[in-house]
Amino acid sequence: MEAWKLNIFSVWLGCFFTGLAMSQILPFLPLYIEQLGVHSHEALSIWSGLVFSATFLVSAVVAPLWGSLADRRGRKLMLLRASLGMAVVIALQGFASNVYQLFLLRALMGLTSGYIPNAMALVASQVPRDKSGWALGTLSTGQVAGVIVGPLLGGFMADHLGLRVVFLVTSALMFTSFLVTLFLIKERGINVKKADQLKGRAIFHSLPYPGLIFSLFITTMMIQLTNSSISPILTLFIKDISRDTGNLAFISGVIAAVPGVSALIAAPRLGQLGDRIGTSRILMAAMVASIVLFCFMAWVKTPFQLGVLRFLLGFTDGALMPAVQTLLVKYSSDKVTGRIFGYNQSFMYMGNVVGPLIGSSVSAVLGFRWVFLFTALMVLINTVQLWSGFRKIPARNS
Repeated sequence: MEAWKLNIFSVWLGCFFTGLAMSQILPFLPLYIEQLGVHSHEALSIWSGLVFSATFLVSAVVAPLWGSLADRRGRKLMLLRASLGMAVVIALQGFASNVYQLFLLRALMGLTSGYIPNAMALVASQVPRDKSGWALGTLSTGQVAGVIVGPLLGGFMADHLGLRVVFLVTSALMFTSFLVTLFLIKERGINVKKADQLKGRAIFHSLPYPGLIFSLFITTMMIQLTNSSISPILTLFIKDISRDTGNLAFISGVIAAVPGVSALIAAPRLGQLGDRIGTSRILMAAMVASIVLFCFMAWVKTPFQLGVLRFLLGFTDGALMPAVQTLLVKYSSDKVTGRIFGYNQSFMYMGNVVGPLIGSSVSAVLGFRWVFLFTALMVLINTVQLWSGFRKIPARNS
């Protein structure tokens, strides 16, 4: 087997375990915060947003530093740092005795994050250019598969074994990612001196369409922003519209997981369709569909209705991020692919910082349902901005 194909298989496993581990925790953080002594609706909404955002705020600050180091020392080193670091910090979160400790540990985890973005960058920089779309689409299914299983497994453990056990199991899964990376992933040697690296302006001057690349960065931020704006209030909203709260964690886990099922189905097929009709068209259609679905979510009356709409939303999720990554590879050169993905990673983290704060703030002031409407408005604004960017590119190149 060729080295780059073995890498895809190995990195897929690492992304699967990482997606599984992270999705086991995020849906239930509000319940864990409540267990740590925060009970009022307003305080719970605000603390949920702060705890969600802490990790990504630190990550957004340090991501360019890790990206520069990855270009010089290799991305495998970054994968090892991220997986082992998260294994340790997540285990410590399971022993937090108050919300302040949890907040500090979530912030500390920002120094250790970045496994999946660095995995994407490693694959994109080492596979043949004409295989990059297929490779990134295949790799995305690893994370999606983990996200499907994670909330279900996490919900089962939370209901029957307790929330703290979820953190310990998640830590073990991240250590598994570390072992997979250490023993299976191979990377071509990287010997780039710091003085030889292109700087910010030089990177963008080397691109054929720098304006479009920046627009795609903004789109990455908005994808994460809109998804993460729902995360802090999803479990609380399900609790609000549920008649039976006996299995709240499991029900929340199912509803959190269902978009992953449809995304797993859609991602390869939409990727192939994009190769035929244009990736930009797939991206735009997915964004319009997500606007409609977020609007409908604001009016649901039962968890079942919310679950159906989130299942449909998964089809758009299966198109959005792989399409952006495919376009980034298409419109950048081999010399700067790693740095471009590094910048994209920073924008992704910024979306994860702002999204939960917006979601929790809107929820605290206006109520849960307004979060979905506000999210739809943000997607609409970004859709118009991206459409304007694509208009400047010749049709044959989009």
